[in-house]
Amino acid sequence: MLVRAFRVTDRLGNAFLRIAAWGAVSLAQQFAYFKQGLAGFAGGIAALVTGVIGGIWHLGSGTVRRTAKQAYDGRQTTMAQRAAATGMTTAVRQDPLLIQNRALSAFAVLLLLILIVVVILETNGDDSGPTLPVAGQWPENRGTAPPTALFPTVPPTDTPIPDPLREGGSLVYTLRENGQEDLWAISVGETTPLRLTNDPADDRDPAWSPDGSRIAFASHRDGNWELYILQVDNGALTRLTYTPGFEGAPTWSPDGAFIAYEGYSDDTQDLDIYIISADPARAAREGALRVTYRPGPDIEPAWSPQGRQIAYVSARDGRQDIFVLNLDNPTEDLAVNLTNTPDADENYPTWSLDGTRIAYSAVVGGVEGVYYKPVQQPQAEPILVGRGKMPAWAPNGSSLAYALDVGRQTQILAGTAVTFGAATDAINVPGRASDPDWTRVALPPSFIASGGVPANPQVSEPLYEEIAREQANGLYGLAPLNNVTASQPYLSDRVNDAFEALRIRVLERAGYDFLGTLEHAFWPQDHLPEPGEPRQSWHYAGRAFAIDRDLIYVDAPAPIAVVREDIEVNTFWRVYVRVTGEAQNGVLGEPLRRIPWDFQARLSGDVVDYERGGRLMESIPPGYYVDLTQFAEDFDWQRVPAGRTWNFNFGAIQFWTFQKTDGLSWNDAMLELYTSAETQSFLSDATPIPPPPPLPSPTPTSSVFRTPTPIPPDQQ
Repeated sequence: MLVRAFRVTDRLGNAFLRIAAWGAVSLAQQFAYFKQGLAGFAGGIAALVTGVIGGIWHLGSGTVRRTAKQAYDGRQTTMAQRAAATGMTTAVRQDPLLIQNRALSAFAVLLLLILIVVVILETNGDDSGPTLPVAGQWPENRGTAPPTALFPTVPPTDTPIPDPLREGGSLVYTLRENGQEDLWAISVGETTPLRLTNDPADDRDPAWSPDGSRIAFASHRDGNWELYILQVDNGALTRLTYTPGFEGAPTWSPDGAFIAYEGYSDDTQDLDIYIISADPARAAREGALRVTYRPGPDIEPAWSPQGRQIAYVSARDGRQDIFVLNLDNPTEDLAVNLTNTPDADENYPTWSLDGTRIAYSAVVGGVEGVYYKPVQQPQAEPILVGRGKMPAWAPNGSSLAYALDVGRQTQILAGTAVTFGAATDAINVPGRASDPDWTRVALPPSFIASGGVPANPQVSEPLYEEIAREQANGLYGLAPLNNVTASQPYLSDRVNDAFEALRIRVLERAGYDFLGTLEHAFWPQDHLPEPGEPRQSWHYAGRAFAIDRDLIYVDAPAPIAVVREDIEVNTFWRVYVRVTGEAQNGVLGEPLRRIPWDFQARLSGDVVDYERGGRLMESIPPGYYVDLTQFAEDFDWQRVPAGRTWNFNFGAIQFWTFQKTDGLSWNDAMLELYTSAETQSFLSDATPIPPPPPLPSPTPTSSVFRTPTPIPPDQQ
């Protein structure tokens, strides 16, 4: 009986603990929402707990006493039962322990009901009175706590992000087609661009006048690079400068009275910033005012909307940075270096409408992007707008247009200056575009009605026509290169016409037959590549040529200059060819704007220079050059990225190699010259190497004039 009593007490204690735990949880939940009823609720719970404990104590004490008494009288009760058992009828008795369990269960249920009533009474009370709903809003839902999201949704702002293209106005830009540059314009929001110029010579660097009626630009149409002004509504053209040197990249003063530009002359042998009157008569009478004098190229000026500052790009410290010069005290030592980044080259600065910010483009980590910075905070971190180059502010001052090269084409994008990646395609250009500029003024109706100027037949035709002769066996042979000096002066019959056309273009622009001497053209299969050169070289397919790599070692002035360009994960090279001495007065070519790479520094004994494959030159070589890499691209010849080991492996540099793949794989290109078995034999050391393909009947091309090619030092 004593054991049963303790079991009853244990069950009653468990019930109490469960009720108390449930009450504690309810208390914690209600405390978070109803501070006013906390004291009363706690008091009720305390009283209830006290009563429960007291009841349990008295119940437990009585049970123990009864159990003890029964144990004391147990013997007498047993004897009396035995004595009467024989004379009594059998009867059913209910277990007293079951009766006690039922009583305790009923008591627990009663306690639970009392606790629920107390909770309801406490939660309905609120001394502060009912909460009235705010006009226009739903009443507050106090029944369920709001859920917490892992990634909360950012509430929308009251001001939506503006659509840059809704600002209207007009865009002008440079488009390169068939190896020639012209000016084009488009109404913002429209899809049809209109041609502004069609001269056979190059026109570029357009800049809208403040009133949107004129465009200043640079052109080579009169024999050397000069500045011109185009009246958009009637097409009237006025020449502004008459110097024997080079002028480019014009920018207007905010009142439209003056133009700043970059200029090069034989006297300075350097690019500097100049200012000239926008009135041709006054410009002819007064000439230009030179603004910068320090050594190193100062280029791409941008005039502030307030009129008293000019931003420009300078390489005075060995890297391209953006400086801001105050015209009230135009001392270059006082010019503020806005970017000051030793590991990046910035270019193409442009001012916001209010003059507080400057946008520009820069290559960071191999990726070219558009950034902007506050002018008064040079130490501030630049803000990235998007991937692209050559930004131009929209008339509203909050949006930017910029160019993004995608393969052989360009997209001119428009995006807000506060949201990275929020760009809208403004125009898809079927070619390479550059130098966009945005004005709030719409294009004149008369110009729109005219449909723009027609294309010039002299430059609208394809640059070359490839004539290939398929042989009886279904393969193509090799074509000889006319008057070309090389170890194997042949190329595939599928690409030789493109090479000859490129060769003539370089002759016309550089003044001599630079491509008349090659280090390599076709490679027979027994030709072993040098360390660092790819085994599957396009030379074997007759689709690559290499200029003389030793030209970089010729004493100054070297016939070529090579500029390093890091694009994403690859290193490329841009090759410039120095024009002939007779054309160093500005008739051909243009000055270099970027510092070339000094490969000779690899051999200087400096360990750092050797490990990084050289260094930037101390200064930009003077004189006039043409962009061989650009010309090659015009004729579908592509430069080759450097190998991964180029820093210490000279053969992997590959600045000298150009190839024309026409979208073919290397294996497919080989199958144009060789059978499948012969192609596989090239990759197998155990199979005999096949002979080179037979040459077709020669079809001589017109000979071109060649001046003597400089002799590299290792051949002197």
